[in-house]
Amino acid sequence: MERTISMMVGKGSLNHNNRTFIAKNVDSERSKGNKVYVKENIKKVYHALFDEALEIYNAKQTRADRRIDDYYEKIRTSKQEKLFHELIVQIGNKDDTNCNMPESVYAQSALEDYMNGFQERNPNLRVFNAVMHLDEETPHLHIDYVPFSTGNKRGLSTKVSLKGALKAQGFVGIGRFDTEWKRWVESEKQYLAEIMEHYKMEWLQRGTHEKHLSVYDYEKKMRKAEVAELEQEISDQKDRIASQSFLLEVNEEALQTQEQILEENEAKAEKIRQETEQAKEDWEKVQTDKDKVQDSYEHYKSLEESTKGLYELYHSWYKDKKKTYEEHAEKSSMFEEKANFLEGQIKELEQRKSDKVKEVQAEEIKLDIVKMQIQEAVNDFEEMQKQADFVKEQAVQQYEKYRRVEPSERGTAMFDDMLQLKRENMILKDENKTLKEKLQKAYDFMKQFTINGLNMLERFLESIGEKVQSFSENIGFDGRSR
Repeated sequence: MERTISMMVGKGSLNHNNRTFIAKNVDSERSKGNKVYVKENIKKVYHALFDEALEIYNAKQTRADRRIDDYYEKIRTSKQEKLFHELIVQIGNKDDTNCNMPESVYAQSALEDYMNGFQERNPNLRVFNAVMHLDEETPHLHIDYVPFSTGNKRGLSTKVSLKGALKAQGFVGIGRFDTEWKRWVESEKQYLAEIMEHYKMEWLQRGTHEKHLSVYDYEKKMRKAEVAELEQEISDQKDRIASQSFLLEVNEEALQTQEQILEENEAKAEKIRQETEQAKEDWEKVQTDKDKVQDSYEHYKSLEESTKGLYELYHSWYKDKKKTYEEHAEKSSMFEEKANFLEGQIKELEQRKSDKVKEVQAEEIKLDIVKMQIQEAVNDFEEMQKQADFVKEQAVQQYEKYRRVEPSERGTAMFDDMLQLKRENMILKDENKTLKEKLQKAYDFMKQFTINGLNMLERFLESIGEKVQSFSENIGFDGRSR
């Protein structure tokens, strides 16, 4: 079966394409069958495509007025370039490929295959929105894309340009009637025709087939080429009319949208009018309450004056209290510093006291040891004193014994006794000397330590009293060597 191929420039109504509103020629019950292939935010697409090139471009500019803040806004307000382009692709027409006909299924499959390869086939036409409408008369595609070229020497290195995008893809025009766009469309139609063959459809190219004319004379033969050329032009005009018809439908949809918006605005205006009347009533009520408010104002004015007087009074009181508090805080700070200092002193004295107590305890232990040693020495001395008294008593007895004996016998016996006494006395002297040395060492040791201004020897002599003093005098010793 043969079918025509239509590729037209669309108006680019995203609201229409995405069914933000429903036009009269749309069957809303079939809208759920529409196929969405791509749906992206165009601003994000612009950032992805041009931000890097924009940053490099701005960095090279020495004048602030030549820098571009937002490339999307620049193109949106530009009169030279469009923000995006739209291609409408359709197979057949409403008479031979209506959505209600079984044949439309083949057209839908061919259009879907065409759409799936579109972006890869056209890398410089960045598609951001693409849908297939199945809720109108004939299945058709709306492909919205941003054309861009790279490697530009003027302006941004990557920028919006349909001519540059098609040229980058190998389509170069050579004249007014043979443009990049025309060559690219012919290529796309040829590609779609190849897809249609897989679904048993042939491309019907109107105005290009040979017609068998009657050649009764030579002139009609010569005009054959002219007729063919005119037929081609007629075919082109039909395509333009079809494109214009479609645009007319789009415009009608836009008009319907505007009418809908107008109705909504009229409803809003009515609502605003009602709100205005209500506001007028509220204003009259406010005017009625104005006198009451004025009376209340006078009342609160008097309260304000009395409150102001109380505020000044309390403010003055607050200043005095604040000054007193600051003085008290300053004194408290001084007292706290002194208390901290005294506390440190007390801790130091307690530590010194603890150390002294430990020293006294140690010295008392040593004193107890010396006392024991002296007591032993005194005991030894008393024992020696007893022995000396005994020897002395024996000597006196011997003397009395031999005093009445003959001189010769008495002298011999006394001599023997005196020798014995002398020996015993020498032994006593040696022991006494040893005892003195021990006492002298003990006293020298005790003199080395001082407790409360007195050395240990003086405290010891005070503690043992007259007994030791008498003992020292009897042996001829006062703590110093004679």
